[in-house]
Amino acid sequence: MRNAACVGEDPELFFPVGATGPALREAAEAKRVCARCPVARQCLTYALRNGQTSGVWGGTDEAERADLVRGSGARLRAR
Repeated sequence: MRNAACVGEDPELFFPVGATGPALREAAEAKRVCARCPVARQCLTYALRNGQTSGVWGGTDEAERADLVRGSGARLRAR
């Protein structure tokens, strides 16, 4: 976590409320932070393995993680 790009960022940025307007802008901003993060992959793996269903984790939002789980659920459980 010490190496995460989100260290020092407002945690609320990564948990936008809603799915329109300002929430979409906040999610996009959070994803930009994740895009420059050296540990984004590990963050996403953590979120998937621990069932994080809200917020932006590893550059993905709730819907994107749900798609990943649906598409690769068996592979994730095998790890």
